[in-house]
Amino acid sequence: MKVNKVLWVLLFIAVINSMGFGIIIPLILSYGKKFGVNKETIGLLTASFSIAQFFATPVLGSWSDRIGRKWILAFSLLGSCLSFILFGLANSLLLLFAARILDGITGGNISVAQAMVSDMSSAKDRARNFGLLGSAFGFGYVIGPAIGGLLSKMGDRVPFFFAAAMALVGMVLALVFLKETSSDKTRKENQQNKLFDFGALISVLNKPAIGASVFMGFLLTTAQFAMLIGFQTVCAEQLKLSPVQTGLFYAGFGVSGILMQLLVPWIRKLVPAKAWVLLVSTLICAAAMVWCGLVSGLFGFALGIGIYGLFNGLRNPMLNAVIADRMDEKERGQIMGINQSYAAIGQTIGPLLASAAALLALPFIFFVAAALIIWALYYGWRLKAST
Repeated sequence: MKVNKVLWVLLFIAVINSMGFGIIIPLILSYGKKFGVNKETIGLLTASFSIAQFFATPVLGSWSDRIGRKWILAFSLLGSCLSFILFGLANSLLLLFAARILDGITGGNISVAQAMVSDMSSAKDRARNFGLLGSAFGFGYVIGPAIGGLLSKMGDRVPFFFAAAMALVGMVLALVFLKETSSDKTRKENQQNKLFDFGALISVLNKPAIGASVFMGFLLTTAQFAMLIGFQTVCAEQLKLSPVQTGLFYAGFGVSGILMQLLVPWIRKLVPAKAWVLLVSTLICAAAMVWCGLVSGLFGFALGIGIYGLFNGLRNPMLNAVIADRMDEKERGQIMGINQSYAAIGQTIGPLLASAAALLALPFIFFVAAALIIWALYYGWRLKAST
């Protein structure tokens, strides 16, 4: 198996898959208003996806350990395709919830892709390959909203059907061009094991290095999604930016993270220890969030968001590489699935914390994000001590 060929096919699938998500996410509220979605129910609609993903992703990861990554990735992409079609055909709030829950149940795309990267990578190049995978997903998320905005001019349902087509293309590419990365021996051994014990969602936190990495990732994801609420609110209410200007600003934030992920190989040459890279970048992110809570002008806010975007881009490649280095080959899919489960819950908790902080004052959103990042520093130090 040629690693480079498999990796590049996987990266292309990641781009078109995340593009589909990027297309629909900014449109859910405006599209759903005709079915009764409002500022209160949009939170529940978003949470329904994350909760379904929390429980389903580790099960899909465990299945990928048993029957192969390729087939579970294709199944996940098919689920995304059907959920986008259902969303586009919806005529009630109930169907919108059904579509998002279906997408959450079959949403093992990211964790299975991470397990495949772990399978095909040596310890030396794991951080680099995880950085490339993160850049591929990030690129799709960045260009997706722009494509969705253009497609919406052709009809409010068109973006959802286009996203479905992208997921379908990804599924076909996975089936036709992607090679299986898990070994026959590992799959046969796993077929004799129990499918998945939900107690592993807790017990994984007790694993040396892996537990600290998973919980650190959860805290940093929670902080990021709290920050995004603050970012949108500041742009709209304090800086008085138009939706187009806010979109371009957000795109710049996304691009900064992608650029940093592409620099992972050079960063690893300068600082070989992954734990030190995590500690320093996390500390800088905390300082950037405090800065954003203190400044008021566009330049100062953009500077803080830009610095945060850059150094936050190192989080996933480094954490995923640490997890992959320490996990057993037989449980890669399961562990990556659990890791993604915690990220899904962080994506739900972050906005809730931000909403609560905003009741005090807008800057408190960024201070809450900074506090979460500082909490994550403790686990980063534990990680340094155990690696």
